[in-house]
Amino acid sequence: MPTRRAESSQESRQLLIEAAAALFAERGYKQTTVADIADRAGISRSSIPWHFGSKDGLLMAVIERAAEELRAALPPGKPGRGTREFFTDVAEILRTTSASALLAILIDAINPDSPIHQRYREFHERARAVVADWARTLPHRPGGLSPEDVAVVVVAASIGFQAQWQLAPDQVDITQAFSSLAQLIEGGPGRSAPETSR
Repeated sequence: MPTRRAESSQESRQLLIEAAAALFAERGYKQTTVADIADRAGISRSSIPWHFGSKDGLLMAVIERAAEELRAALPPGKPGRGTREFFTDVAEILRTTSASALLAILIDAINPDSPIHQRYREFHERARAVVADWARTLPHRPGGLSPEDVAVVVVAASIGFQAQWQLAPDQVDITQAFSSLAQLIEGGPGRSAPETSR
């Protein structure tokens, strides 16, 4: 049974991750200081190096939490999920603070010299793997695309939908955007090719 001290330490860690995710989403990674995160969390600044080693370590924890949310919301091995049901779940993920933080740090992560480049790349690989697993359950895929091709398109569309929704939430309905993507993927009679393995 965990001690009160262990519980308090875990609570502090979670508060710091939540504060960091919110601030990275609002300001970006570079513009957010350790002091900002500690103040938002209501915890001593010394807690960040204690729990994470550095601001970079805290960022890695934010990315890992986003990966856990993705895994929990889109568990593998759930065949028979319809396209619209799957995309409804994806749209909900994109509305989370963690997903907003990931979008805000995307430019930093693209740089191969960035300390988060590899971790971010691994996150995207996992996201594509989750979508590819789902795509394998489809009875038909448009144009006979491989599950991996579908995954690249869905992840790219998700990033684009999220960016447009955050820029203009009054003009872009993220749920409707995914509904449109579902229509494209589902196609119609004669427009979908049978599933092929790759």
